Amino acid sequence: MVKIKVLVAALTVTLVGPSAPALAEPTTPITYNAGTTATRFTGLAFDTCTAPTLAQMTAWKASPYKAVGIYFGGVNRSCAQPQLTPAWVKSVTAMGWRLVPIYLGLQAPCGTRKYKMSTTASNREAVRDADDAVAKAKALGLLPGSALYNDMENYDNTNAVCRSAVLHYLSAWTKELHLQRYLSGVYANLSSGAPDLAAAYNSPSYARPDALWIARWDNSSLLTGWAGIPNTFWAVGQRGKQYMGDHTETYGGVTLNIDNDRFDAPVASVAYTYTVRTTIHSYSGPSTAYPVRSTIAANAGVRVVCQTFGPKIGTSSVWDKLIDGTYVTDYYVRTPSKPGYSAPLPGCSFPFQTTINGLSRRHGPGTAYATYPSALPAGSLAWITCQQAGSKVGTTTVWDRLSDGSWVTDYYVATASQTTYTAPIRRC
Repeated sequence: MVKIKVLVAALTVTLVGPSAPALAEPTTPITYNAGTTATRFTGLAFDTCTAPTLAQMTAWKASPYKAVGIYFGGVNRSCAQPQLTPAWVKSVTAMGWRLVPIYLGLQAPCGTRKYKMSTTASNREAVRDADDAVAKAKALGLLPGSALYNDMENYDNTNAVCRSAVLHYLSAWTKELHLQRYLSGVYANLSSGAPDLAAAYNSPSYARPDALWIARWDNSSLLTGWAGIPNTFWAVGQRGKQYMGDHTETYGGVTLNIDNDRFDAPVASVAYTYTVRTTIHSYSGPSTAYPVRSTIAANAGVRVVCQTFGPKIGTSSVWDKLIDGTYVTDYYVRTPSKPGYSAPLPGCSFPFQTTINGLSRRHGPGTAYATYPSALPAGSLAWITCQQAGSKVGTTTVWDRLSDGSWVTDYYVATASQTTYTAPIRRC
């Protein structure tokens, strides 16, 4: 599999001003369902044409890889997928594996694959592919908030008509996934799709994907220093690299033919099933101060999507968000770890693209707080864990607490509102 992704440079100036940011292309807003989260994976991964069996995935727990790419759909998908079922997804993710969903849809008009997009209707074709990808992702149990990666194989990007069709297709893919509440990823070649996406990074004509996964088989797993792609493009948990192509490796006595990848990027989100130790309540937020939403009987199963913090119950201040968007204290749930977070559950966060270059990260929710040395370039993902009122910037007093503990004004983040809080993000 030959794929590549791009990162582009943005200015690093400190901006916290009143001028209104543009919430259109290249940054298109995304909304999220209540019982979902996004999942950021950092580490080594592998991909292989046909999803391995459960026995093979169990054996490969001895490998250095913690995520696997899965070809879950697309008219150009060439390998049979007898293993790729909801039961397989549930079992593999329960082992701790992260999933990188790959959709091999219509290819460039000047590419080499059998099924190609039109030079005049690639927008409409991309919407159909995105809708098909969402339907297939949901059927496997991949939740909204997951990143779905469109595999755009190599093409002749000196062909202006072909290049335009690809850019319009990937822009429409991004916008439709955002409407469907999924994150947009693109897998592209460093000699074609990646530089084309980079050149269009700030173009008002194209929506920018949330993550870029490049193919560059140079045996270097670095996620920076990509030739022709500034480090300030897709800069915050938005990059993957396929750095070695088809070869075999053996772990636990099992040999697979794989490609090697490194990621710091959004991947699939799923629900994990645990049981409760006693009868408990679920609440509309992560605290007993929120309204009770349901009563859960002792030993009943709950489907947890992520964990967050809240008031301490027993020995734990961890709260579990359920698939219905309600919260329960982790103290009474049979998750693996107490009192802290439990792998493989992710921390609850919702990423949104930033809309200006040089967005200041601060030590608290206001402009009076000190700034961190590094600001966020335009198009970065602000991985928001919660929101809180602070000093007014532009038209809003809402500030976003990010997963690294820093704060940014919500005014320059492509959330649903520039005046108030955005559901389903919790209050800090």
